[in-house]
Amino acid sequence: MDLKLKGLVALVTGSSRGLGLATARALSQEGAKVVINGRDAEKLAKVATALSAETGNLVFAAAGDVGGAGAQEVVDAAVGAFGGLDILICNAGGPPPGTFDLVDDAKWQTGFELTFMSNVRLIRAALPALRKSDHASVITITSLSVKQPIQGLLLSNSLRAGVVGLTKSLALELGGEGIRFNSILPGWTETERVVELMTNRAKNNGSSVEAELKKQSAESPFGRMATPEEFAAAAVFLASPRAAYITGTNLAVDGGMLKGTF
Repeated sequence: MDLKLKGLVALVTGSSRGLGLATARALSQEGAKVVINGRDAEKLAKVATALSAETGNLVFAAAGDVGGAGAQEVVDAAVGAFGGLDILICNAGGPPPGTFDLVDDAKWQTGFELTFMSNVRLIRAALPALRKSDHASVITITSLSVKQPIQGLLLSNSLRAGVVGLTKSLALELGGEGIRFNSILPGWTETERVVELMTNRAKNNGSSVEAELKKQSAESPFGRMATPEEFAAAAVFLASPRAAYITGTNLAVDGGMLKGTF
């Protein structure tokens, strides 16, 4: 199926590794003009060069911290690179693990800026360009935790639920302008962040990372975690013009780990 992405401009934040990188690669493979983002300018430039060589399409690097005040600069760089913006995929590293007694006000504020306000600032910065697009699409990447809270991830459970509320509200508020807003809820996926979380869990449980990965994988009927490429395939379709009548949805890419029926 032709996803009709050729020539469209897509900005994927937090895309120097993990889910963001896989999504940027898949978009570039489909012919989109892709802008990747991360805080480490040197690393990001190397990733952009590698992706361009791999896909045969130009990938532009826009370094900046979208968890802080850098959202506007990153969006401006993306629009300047290709003359517009059609797709915005909001992705940022998740907040650190912790239980209620261990999360102080400073950690709450830092998590709020990274996990919630990065979406607000990116969308606000991108709206002028998105309003000029015939295929405007915004995807927020949240987590399965918005429907099924994950033990030990208090900040993620709380703040990502707010992002889903923001996404749904904007789908209703801006749908009349032809801008689609959706959220993807990844389950446990083979990324660097998941290894970090499993390392923390192993330390708390007195076990090994391998044991924790195996135990978590068993929660899926498939008996394994997702690959970043499997997540990216869903993200690219949802962002594409082929999904033109889908907005305000929360798509779980979780291998059946969600046990509820809604």
